[in-house]
Amino acid sequence: MEAKAKESSNKYAADISSIKEAQERISAYVYRTPVLCSETLDSISGRNLYFKCECFQKGGAFKFRGACNAVFSLTDDEAANGVVTHSSGNHAAALSLAAKIRGIPAHIVVPKNAPKCKVENVVCYGGQVIWSEATLQSREEVARKVLEDTGAVLIHPYNDGRIISGQGTISLELLEQFPQIDTIIVPISGGGLISGVALAAKSLNPAIRIFAAEPKGADDAARSKEEGAIVILPETNTIADGLRASLGTLTWPVVRDLVDGVIVVEDKEIIEATRLCYETLKVAVEPSGAIGLAAVLSGSFQNNPVWKDCKNVGIVLSGGNLDLDVLWESFKNRI
Repeated sequence: MEAKAKESSNKYAADISSIKEAQERISAYVYRTPVLCSETLDSISGRNLYFKCECFQKGGAFKFRGACNAVFSLTDDEAANGVVTHSSGNHAAALSLAAKIRGIPAHIVVPKNAPKCKVENVVCYGGQVIWSEATLQSREEVARKVLEDTGAVLIHPYNDGRIISGQGTISLELLEQFPQIDTIIVPISGGGLISGVALAAKSLNPAIRIFAAEPKGADDAARSKEEGAIVILPETNTIADGLRASLGTLTWPVVRDLVDGVIVVEDKEIIEATRLCYETLKVAVEPSGAIGLAAVLSGSFQNNPVWKDCKNVGIVLSGGNLDLDVLWESFKNRI
């Protein structure tokens, strides 16, 4: 089930105008997140790295930008019955918080296998949790029933122009903070984040390179780029629980046209990058958020001669809502 999104004047669901409008709309509510640098990580990677810390965003992840833009784009009549979504993670919490700020209900369909810490965030921000089975079919069926029962507005986690526009504000900030950046590496799942980042960044600097970072156990974006069409995996298996979704009909055209490559990494590389963020940057980042560092340190990136001129690399640390028990267990298994 996909939210209806108004198409922009071009062939994509968002553009630089909608992204700048989103920035103005949400500026009173979101944090302008800092950018951290590390000489140690620069030395390890052989590049100048600039970490955009969306783990410090309200709700603990970049998702609040898109959710906030979507919620505050609604008219009073549209917002009267609240909003609904299905999500296992950060979008659920972000929408709950945005709805709370606007003073409207948030009905959140959550699969039973969702990380405990992320469900707790939904409850903390006032979202009403409605449980579903773990399958996408169950999530969509339950969300459809909630829509019928409540008359609320569906806010899809990524396949929505308002969401894409909100996420694109990251690029506006990052390239204002460090205009010398020539490459941005972004985690990819459903594609809302990287679509917004790519649309904004390439509008400001057409020469900039945008790379997606993706776990091997959920590499549908890489396969989609190879096939030239959306590939749906029968199952996924990765520690990066926020990167298990498939591309949407609104995000795929952007990924197809504007993403310069997909860097696929193993879970062990993601775990090591998460550890480096914690030990070197002194930032607690969830595995899904640390994958950009894993990508820039990977052999496929380091050894690709085509990418050797990527010298000033922005990395989006997309979120910090991690289950510490799972992370510590991963660290122990690594030893």
